[in-house]
Amino acid sequence: MEHNAADLLAGARRAVASQPFSALLGAELVAIGADHTELRVPIRDDLKQQHGFVHGGVLCYAADNTLTIAGAAALGTGVVTSEFKINYLRPAIGDLLIARALVVSAGKTQAVCRCDVFVVRDGQERLCAVAQGTIALPARGTD
Repeated sequence: MEHNAADLLAGARRAVASQPFSALLGAELVAIGADHTELRVPIRDDLKQQHGFVHGGVLCYAADNTLTIAGAAALGTGVVTSEFKINYLRPAIGDLLIARALVVSAGKTQAVCRCDVFVVRDGQERLCAVAQGTIALPARGTD
């Protein structure tokens, strides 16, 4: 059964909302698709580390979840992150994190995705991290 873009977005938003950690961070899924998936996290003081910029774990969360959601757009629901790597480019200082991911290549059971994480400060986006990961459909019936 084919789903339209609105159904896909609604289902993915429900999945994000069902994750307690996503709710704790205040994450909001804005878009989903193989060519553009976007997740936003408002920056609060309790998400910062001792130097005043967003903790690297929050950036990892934004990249990981956005990569996985992009992979789900290509592979279907029930996917997991198999691996991912992140490069921090500059401290995230601002009001909002925006993670944007796309599918680089997808097969039947895995997709390689790329994500750019931006920080918004004074209305300007600045790239603060880049990530790449493999999203996979887990093997069924094996332990």
